[in-house]
Amino acid sequence: MEIKGLRALEGPNIFCLRPVLVARVDLQDLAGVKTDDLPGFAGRLLAALPGLGEHYCSRGYPGGFRERLSEGTYLGHVLEHVALELLWLAGEDVSFGKTRTTSHPREVEIVIEYDCRPAAEEALHLAVELVSALVNGRNYDAESAREKLAAVLDRYRLGPSTAAIVAACWRRGIPVRRLGDGSFLQLGYGYKSRRVLATITENTGCLAADIAGDKALTKELLREFGLPVPRGGVAKNAGEAVALAEELGFPVVVKPVAGNQGKGVVANLRTPEEVEQAYRVAAPGGGPVLVEEHLEGRQYRLLVVNGQLVAAAERLPARVIGDGRHTVEDLVRLANRDPRRGEGHGRPLTKLPLDPIALFTLERQGWRLKDIPPAGAVVLLRESANLSTGGTAVDVTDRVHPYNAFLAVEAARVVGLDVAGVDVICPDIARPIHRGQGALLEVNAAPGIRMHHFPDAGRPRDAAGAIVAGLFPPGDDGRIPLVAVTGTNGKTTTARLIAYMLGLTGRRVGLTTTDGIYIGGTLVQAGDAAGPASARRVLADKRVEAAVLETARGGILRSGLGYDRADVGVVLNIAEDHLGQYGVETLEDLAHVKSLVVEALKEDGHAVLNADDPLTVRMLERARGRVVFFSLKARNKVVQEHLAEEGQAVFVRAGNIFIASGKEERRLLAVRSVACAWKGLARHNLQNALAAVAAAVALGLPDEVIARGLREFGREPGHNPGRLMYREVAGVKIIIDYGHNPAGYESVLRLASRLSPEVIGVIGVPGDRPDASILKSGRVAGCFCRKVIIKEDADKRGRRPGEVAELLRQGALEGGMKPEDVYVELDEARAVDRAMDLAVSGQLVVVFYEDLPSVLKVIDKSLRITAGAG
Repeated sequence: MEIKGLRALEGPNIFCLRPVLVARVDLQDLAGVKTDDLPGFAGRLLAALPGLGEHYCSRGYPGGFRERLSEGTYLGHVLEHVALELLWLAGEDVSFGKTRTTSHPREVEIVIEYDCRPAAEEALHLAVELVSALVNGRNYDAESAREKLAAVLDRYRLGPSTAAIVAACWRRGIPVRRLGDGSFLQLGYGYKSRRVLATITENTGCLAADIAGDKALTKELLREFGLPVPRGGVAKNAGEAVALAEELGFPVVVKPVAGNQGKGVVANLRTPEEVEQAYRVAAPGGGPVLVEEHLEGRQYRLLVVNGQLVAAAERLPARVIGDGRHTVEDLVRLANRDPRRGEGHGRPLTKLPLDPIALFTLERQGWRLKDIPPAGAVVLLRESANLSTGGTAVDVTDRVHPYNAFLAVEAARVVGLDVAGVDVICPDIARPIHRGQGALLEVNAAPGIRMHHFPDAGRPRDAAGAIVAGLFPPGDDGRIPLVAVTGTNGKTTTARLIAYMLGLTGRRVGLTTTDGIYIGGTLVQAGDAAGPASARRVLADKRVEAAVLETARGGILRSGLGYDRADVGVVLNIAEDHLGQYGVETLEDLAHVKSLVVEALKEDGHAVLNADDPLTVRMLERARGRVVFFSLKARNKVVQEHLAEEGQAVFVRAGNIFIASGKEERRLLAVRSVACAWKGLARHNLQNALAAVAAAVALGLPDEVIARGLREFGREPGHNPGRLMYREVAGVKIIIDYGHNPAGYESVLRLASRLSPEVIGVIGVPGDRPDASILKSGRVAGCFCRKVIIKEDADKRGRRPGEVAELLRQGALEGGMKPEDVYVELDEARAVDRAMDLAVSGQLVVVFYEDLPSVLKVIDKSLRITAGAG
């Protein structure tokens, strides 16, 4: 077996509303082989991974997968369950999986849910190794696989502090996106979005963080404001460190001037020799160190967020407890088996170190690694208490004396930090700190909060929730109005119209379409932007106050959605296009893909559906939130039944657009006033306008704003470029449109036939469409056009030059055209030029373009020539 390809669907997708990884696996000789064809395989598999016996599978109850193994199931299905079980054993809370056949008889697609993409990729590779080994009768070390996968998880997944912030956001419905592989997060959308890096927030000043990183400068500031700090100073070398220690009086502490996480800190030094040794640990390359008096007492971390003490913990140094049987080295090894301990900050606790500081600390206590401490003996591996060096914590939040809380808050204010970890040493945090009986040791930017969420003892504190509350006040979910628009035809026009209406309310709108990204009406990125990457680009822009996202089928299938949930999801229609791609073979398949837009909605969101399209109506079953139907017919049965159940709808009656809710209805404006609908002649654009009205109603826009948008949008060429654009040259009318499928052709050509009895079409469709669809497009053109000029896209999409043109020519002839009225001019610009040469006054030319600028260049050239001749 071999994994041929992997792709991640980061957003909600057709499989699951959570991220999934899709693997294309070549089963090779094992294609078609079932588990009951392999004697002993099921037993060996369950022996290697006993947890598989509890998988539900499609049976819906524990042990369902065990039954499938016994009855006989394909090995692709087995790979899916093995990958999920390995992830579960390594610490990932995932359960969704699916296996699908493909057009290739030996290949399957395996879909698994993930939180950490690198871990999911590794799990699939390990699953292939494990199943291959067991099929061939070889043993496989599943525990080693689990450990390997756990190491990948520890390296790439969010650490406890950042994960706690994500969880706090989820509880409040705030969208979260991880940026890169580290702890950098985007919380919220648009102008409401905030960025954090672990516990560093947008409100954490660079200067404040730099001050906190300089322990000597921090200490000077605190002393200047009258806050208690240890006596001490900076030493530039080992000799100065010893001299300063002797001046202060032993014992002392030596620490790096700039550092964090307790790295390089050596405490309770009692001799010049120990100070020299500690200097080499704190500054291995030489340079300044901080030498301070050693204060006796307990070590505490007080967390301050936005001027409030939110959590406090007593920190205990890294240690082991003797049992009278194991050596110090063994005790450390056994303690590090605790699944809560990991490397770095990936788990609630950090593994106990056996580094130079630990060896030095052991030596000062009279211990060696091979010594066996008696039962109950406490063996320190650090004098300083820090979780990053293997320490533990006990919650003491409720015991902090108000004066000590005041000192911590004041220290954070002096340094200038919104989120600060203030380290305190004193005999008892419940008693006020007085000079000589305690001090503020450090003020830390980017404090870890895992000690507060996962204390060894005491009550967990929601430190992350406090940080999030400082960024998003109560009631603020970090969201902006968000509309997603999909369908086979009309997406761009509808999205632009909705954006135009929102813009009339004074909002700066982010808009994605097939021709680019717009912010506040300005094109900021040209090109096809109807996919998830463009959606994420808009939602990350802090200028954006509302977002309208054209959402194409291809992006959904390749990467999922670029957002988590929308306020409004619009589905315009389902028609023949893009069939035969990504496993979408039928219109029902296409409808299933596009229905994701009305499934990924907020609970109080709205699904806007076309009541005149049967496949769209069926999406009612999957739609979340409330449904608003739109229809060109007031007597549409779906609309009538929906209104009878107190639903909402937008429809046309007697030449007017009405908005209805249950039995109540109100007139909006006359159809002839809808600018983009050409006084009602462009029925497809009227339908798009109805969808936009329904979306605007769902957003709560006032009727007068909606009506104004309908009257104005389409009057200016810049409102809807490339969609029903109109020109006139020497009496020849010209319509330029992006139609590229049979339904799109029919809508535009039907309008053209109403405007002129003689239509000349310039036609071409993308080469990745099925032959039948290309032929059908040709037939539609043949039914409506007097003459057609057939061209081809510059991007042939796998077709030979002339191949698409020949199919269109056959279709046009089948549609009733005479051979002499069908012209082939493969280059688009020359095809348009040819049409302009053939057309005479009173005729209408319809150009279905691929490259709009080149088409407009040809037409503008004809206009200039005509003007010059005049």
